[in-house]
Amino acid sequence: MILDDLPRFKSLDPQDMLGQIDGLPDQLQSAWDLSQGQPLEFVDGLRPSASKSDIRQVVVSGMGGSAIGADLVAAAVMDSCPVPIIVHRDYGLPSFAKGPETLVICSSHSGNTEETLDSFETAVRNGCHVLTVSTGGKLSERAKAEGVPVWQFEHNGQPRAAVGFSFGLILGALRGLDLVPDVGEDIAGAVKAMKTQQTALVAESPIPKNPAKRLAGQLMGRWVTVFGAGVLAPVARRWKGQLNEVAKAVANFEFIPEADHNTLAGVLHPVEVIPPHVMTLFLRAPSDHPRNRLRLDITRKTYLLEGMNVDSYTAKGNSPIAHIWTALHFGDYMAYYLAMAYGVDPTPVSALESLKASLKEAK
Repeated sequence: MILDDLPRFKSLDPQDMLGQIDGLPDQLQSAWDLSQGQPLEFVDGLRPSASKSDIRQVVVSGMGGSAIGADLVAAAVMDSCPVPIIVHRDYGLPSFAKGPETLVICSSHSGNTEETLDSFETAVRNGCHVLTVSTGGKLSERAKAEGVPVWQFEHNGQPRAAVGFSFGLILGALRGLDLVPDVGEDIAGAVKAMKTQQTALVAESPIPKNPAKRLAGQLMGRWVTVFGAGVLAPVARRWKGQLNEVAKAVANFEFIPEADHNTLAGVLHPVEVIPPHVMTLFLRAPSDHPRNRLRLDITRKTYLLEGMNVDSYTAKGNSPIAHIWTALHFGDYMAYYLAMAYGVDPTPVSALESLKASLKEAK
């Protein structure tokens, strides 16, 4: 079977994306540990002990793999953080992001993402508190020149494979600023739950015992839609992004309950395409709101009765953070195995690199 052919995996995956996925639990723990004791003294002297009363909103500027970690953080602390967290995927900043009451966290894996660099310059110009998270690049250089706290991590690989760092460091910054409670035990529990689940997901686990391989097989030749609710809404986005970038496959995502106010109506046409060529996945978690759990069940049934292919995944662990990370990790393995099934290298994203080159030439 193709998905049990490990020598073929190594041939298709020379940059070892599989190793990056295998190492994600340890990366998450390392990122959280790294966040403890990092510098948080801003240029005007704001210190962590005074920050909670001074900061009124947090804006995280990032793109792609550097932004999804912020989405996951915002979901994880939605019930505990007293200030709004906005994830900004664009140039500049929202107009309200002015003054020291706004904390802007600029997250860029390479440190050279042009949208994030532009957000950094806007934040400095607007007098915001600013923190940078990256592996270096121009972002770290400019931050050091401005006296802005620089949180730097080491990672060789694609930004999407460093989601543990973006999540752990951003969450650690909020904790250091006393904006969220200490979640160290939840992080440790999430890592444990990921490793427990992982025994069935690794490449050595054969198809009959490996649910990620079996689900990947169901996705071949189909347009995939991923539904999620609550803390798993951004995980649905992550699954979509991994299917795009790792498997080079078309996919989209939807949020419950919003999808039940529009998307659910669009299940009839075109009849030549929808039933045979669409696969709809539903992410579930023990922490789901009871009404959203019911909505997921009813929506899944509706799709099934319309003749569509459906399946679901239930997150593991004892906390919302564990639910986020076990679901995310499962999706990463699933996308990797779909890449193997399609016979594509999971690491390069030549379409994205081509776009960047065209933008650079157009300057």
